[in-house]
Amino acid sequence: MAAGTFTLYGKNKDDLNINDLVGATVKLALVTSSYTPNVDSSTGHALWSDVSGNETANGNGYTTGGVALASLAATAVTGGFKFSSGNPQWTASGSGIPAHRYYVMYVSGTLWSLTNPLIGYFVGDSTPADIAATTTGNTLTVTCPSGGWFDAT
Repeated sequence: MAAGTFTLYGKNKDDLNINDLVGATVKLALVTSSYTPNVDSSTGHALWSDVSGNETANGNGYTTGGVALASLAATAVTGGFKFSSGNPQWTASGSGIPAHRYYVMYVSGTLWSLTNPLIGYFVGDSTPADIAATTTGNTLTVTCPSGGWFDAT
């Protein structure tokens, strides 16, 4: 599945140094439609704890906190860098990975003097609507866009 448009969380945007992310543990988590993203630069969400209460339940192929992204890269583009990774995936088991709407990217650990700072999010489709449950034995793969998850200029 391809990713929707990536939106950076405004509260952490000024701290964002794309090279910091390459050396960090960056995770992608599945979040339900009960979450309402707030990307305002002064009052918006800044930490994973602002979102985690709406995370998809642990089990059936999904682990609380999401999956760590592999092969992190900051590649030079005109006027800045793009941030990309390998394609994260989960394999459904039991009753399957439940329906979800959002994919939220954050740093697991301390960065910018913050614990588990948010980076950004995207919806799984363009409707937006929930991504249907992934049935047992199937793999949910999110494809990193060819232009990277996002760029910083």
